[in-house]
Amino acid sequence: MTGVAANRRLALATLLVADYDEAIAWFTGTLGFNLVEDSAQGGGKRWVVVAPGHDTGAALLLARASDDAQRARIGDQAGGRVGFFLETDDFARDHAAMRARGVEFLEEPRHEAYATVAVFRDLYGNRWDLLEPGR
Repeated sequence: MTGVAANRRLALATLLVADYDEAIAWFTGTLGFNLVEDSAQGGGKRWVVVAPGHDTGAALLLARASDDAQRARIGDQAGGRVGFFLETDDFARDHAAMRARGVEFLEEPRHEAYATVAVFRDLYGNRWDLLEPGR
């Protein structure tokens, strides 16, 4: 493809949340994510970024919903589908740790050709896949 930069990556995806501190606590405490940045932006807004690990690619921008239309999307950003994918190098370890911290899994782990996978919900109800890619 001509005119396309060769060195690009997806850096952030926005996740609408009801409350910054509640979301930070859940993602860092329950999922074990790292708080990458939490900076005041004025007017009560903050730039809050969490990531599953160090230098692992994409991170989440936790954006507090600011109007009724945004609040209506909290917990259903992908229309009921899995919208987020948390990849791990050890499914059994992370699945057990997440269950111990109260993460709600919607199914038992299953083994597919592409991965070991199980769907879970975040604190607002968004669906995620925990997956360990097949070897």
